[in-house]
Amino acid sequence: MHWIVLAGAYVILWFLMLQILLPIGIRAPHENGEATPALADAGAPANPRILFKALLATFAAAAVWLVFYALILVRVLDL
Repeated sequence: MHWIVLAGAYVILWFLMLQILLPIGIRAPHENGEATPALADAGAPANPRILFKALLATFAAAAVWLVFYALILVRVLDL
């Protein structure tokens, strides 16, 4: 059960980090001085960089998870 809780905590932290990182650096084409592509929403991001943000979320979640796990090891938190 212990490893299931730890894995679940990592998944939750990963999605939280991804939600925090998604809006950072988003600009619509008209904000960059570019023309909006045909049949595209005017507010759609020009370059969302999803894979880069997912990679950043992975490292950020791992760092926060390590702090969480350290708190469990020193018995500050109890599962």
